[in-house]
Amino acid sequence: MQRGSDRLSVHRDDEMKHELQGLLRSGHPTRTEEWHDPEPTADDDLEVAGGPVAPGTPTASLAVVRLELARFLGRNSFPATPRELMGVLRRGYAPDALVEPMERLPRSTRYANVQELAEALTGGGRSTRRSNA
Repeated sequence: MQRGSDRLSVHRDDEMKHELQGLLRSGHPTRTEEWHDPEPTADDDLEVAGGPVAPGTPTASLAVVRLELARFLGRNSFPATPRELMGVLRRGYAPDALVEPMERLPRSTRYANVQELAEALTGGGRSTRRSNA
């Protein structure tokens, strides 16, 4: 029994299925107007759709690692040591491929922001980390 909470009527739903039938069967866009088709990815788009990013892999540039770290670490996570940041990442269910490289960082070093942490993990750029000496 239908409760009537659908946004569309049964007739509009069938009409939409009929409109999409060509696309679903062919596997490519069937419309003649380009503006109906989704825009392809740009050359400078970050590659995070392929799964978790692991620092040290060829596809893990500084920008991609920084973006992935920023997804899990907030502003109030800094300044912090790698051990503290690993705890925040684990509580946020970050992928192991992002957490494990932090174990190789010096324990006494404090990172002021995501940029410094990403630079330390990728070895890119100049680093302005402060030590706890």
